[in-house]
Amino acid sequence: MATRPFIRGSLVALGLLLGFGSGPVWATPANDDPSLDLGGAVRFNVGWRDYGDPAGNGDIDLELLRVDAKGSRGPLFFSLQYRWYDGFDAVHHAWAGWRLDADRDLKLGIQQVPFGLLPYASHSFWFGSGYYLGLEDDYDIGLVYRHAEGGHNFHAGLFLADEYGDAARFDRYSFDLADDGSLRYRERERINLRWARQFEGAAATTEFGASAFTGRVQDQASGRRHGHHGAALHLQHQRGAWTWQAQWAWYRYDVPGARVALSAFLFPFEIATEAHVLSANVAWSLPRSGWFDGITCYNNLSSTQGVGAAAGDSWQNVAGCSFAKGKSFTYVDLITGRNMWFIGGPGIGLAPGDESWRTRLNINIGFYF
Repeated sequence: MATRPFIRGSLVALGLLLGFGSGPVWATPANDDPSLDLGGAVRFNVGWRDYGDPAGNGDIDLELLRVDAKGSRGPLFFSLQYRWYDGFDAVHHAWAGWRLDADRDLKLGIQQVPFGLLPYASHSFWFGSGYYLGLEDDYDIGLVYRHAEGGHNFHAGLFLADEYGDAARFDRYSFDLADDGSLRYRERERINLRWARQFEGAAATTEFGASAFTGRVQDQASGRRHGHHGAALHLQHQRGAWTWQAQWAWYRYDVPGARVALSAFLFPFEIATEAHVLSANVAWSLPRSGWFDGITCYNNLSSTQGVGAAAGDSWQNVAGCSFAKGKSFTYVDLITGRNMWFIGGPGIGLAPGDESWRTRLNINIGFYF
């Protein structure tokens, strides 16, 4: 991706997005003491599955190494994270920000796309269906304005491309359009808007919100651009140790044919060009007792309902618990799925080749510093 168009687009976006806030843009808070925090993590994984090649079941593997850095000086702040997996390495995020005042800020760089439930529409290591469709915990290059005040939280973002600007690069963390040689599309410019309203009571907190995006994707062979649109409604309710989440999301690629390709973690796969994605989650945080600092148990159910004659339904359910102790954090997940790409299906939201349910038990142990 050329540097000059990126800088020019970012400056235009900066001028547009500043208009959403109230007050002068130079009304920055008083200078804070400079800060710099360095950290990282190492994680190990072990799993058993009833599909695919049984080789490797029960083996303990080094799943991740990562380094983190974040800091601030006055109104300026930044955060970056880089990761090493088995066979590839990838940027997770890398952005710089500017606090306009206590309620508003701007961030520029590779950052999380504001869409739906934040920071995640799930509680497990395995995420929900939206993650594999680029609708959850997705990181792209762009400029995001945030305004949070009086229970309202508003995001407006202009994104110019995926994190690398290269659809033929499959070694990435978040899922983006892929040029797999047959379905040759890449992400281009996109506008994201997200609004959420939170109500706090004596015993409960409730948030509801709406998200939408519109943009374009490019055919790598012809250079032609096509529309790319999506929307979501979400609800989260917390009472005591319980958290309930619900989300409806929808996306559509206005391209010829019924499929596009996505990729991450070295592998491309196909999805339906239009689908509804439904999520229903519940989590219970146990009161602190015994050896662990915290235990949270959850069930995350999600489904991708493909639209079109050649489409189908993909299902995923993750039941498990997470365990926190000092600098360690462990997930124990039982994943079941039907017609789901990573668990034996041909893709996501496509006509099923096999209606069987598949199961995987996964344990991920991480140490964070």
